[in-house]
Amino acid sequence: MNDLEFVQRCAKGDRLAWDEFLDKYSRLIYNYIFHVLNAKGFSFAKEQVNDIFQEIFCSLIEDNYRKLKSFSARNGCSLASWLRQVTINFTIDYLRKIKPTISIDEEIDEDLSLKEILADDSPDAPDTLSQKEKLKSLKECIDGLNKEDKFLLKLHINQGLKLEELKNYFKVSRGLMDVRKSRIIERLRDCFRGKGFVLDF
Repeated sequence: MNDLEFVQRCAKGDRLAWDEFLDKYSRLIYNYIFHVLNAKGFSFAKEQVNDIFQEIFCSLIEDNYRKLKSFSARNGCSLASWLRQVTINFTIDYLRKIKPTISIDEEIDEDLSLKEILADDSPDAPDTLSQKEKLKSLKECIDGLNKEDKFLLKLHINQGLKLEELKNYFKVSRGLMDVRKSRIIERLRDCFRGKGFVLDF
């Protein structure tokens, strides 16, 4: 039985299949919650981690298993890989709820902060434009990226995970991660330039 058939059995209310799902994937989900929390230096009580864990499972089964049914095994994606991404996304969203804003001074790369990235050397940019407006423009450019690129940015920039760590998440080489990052930055630079600014990184 493949992953897709297994998920379909779970979504149909097959109790044995669901028990197998819990046995097989609970530890994986729990471990990835801790991985994201530890990567960002969050120290949560066990009860809070359990809350995240339970909310993830609730999100999978609510509305007649709508989220779980969205698993399609597309491009050979395994159920474990899909659940890993679901867990990472959910945990990041949870952290955003308790820390909804990004500090302008928060480091997003080894030597750069948002303040430095948004430094504008373009003579065409209005001198009176505030950092807040620049940040808003950058976020608009980020919103224009595809879902996968935005997810990579969430992990790398917002959550501070290094490319060396991300290559394991995305199951690709470090070299490919560098290429993907460069392409994303180039897209953002072009978008930001189109708004009259220079994206200096």
